[in-house]
Amino acid sequence: MTSCGSSISPSQVNDTLPSLTQATYYNQVNAAEAQNSGKCKLLTKSRNYVAPIGFTVKNDLKNGARGIDEWVQLDGGNAYVLTNFKWVTVDHQGSTQLHIDFNTMVCE
Repeated sequence: MTSCGSSISPSQVNDTLPSLTQATYYNQVNAAEAQNSGKCKLLTKSRNYVAPIGFTVKNDLKNGARGIDEWVQLDGGNAYVLTNFKWVTVDHQGSTQLHIDFNTMVCE
């Protein structure tokens, strides 16, 4: 069994991943506005999380969401900004693993 991460579009990730996290999602534009207005404070920039293989795209995203929530909580925050994601091939059978880059924030 392999995860076929390449079959999901960036807009599908941006629509699905935030619905799976407990932390509040900000897109990059809204995050910059929230930080400039003083509503949010950046806690950690360029955090990278490698999600456990979930064997389906949806399970990869669920595993990624759990990791985001854990890091946001450990950083003392309540929000995050997804900055990049990619599925990386990890073996000769074509299995893929989700890599997520994000910033953590604390917001009012």
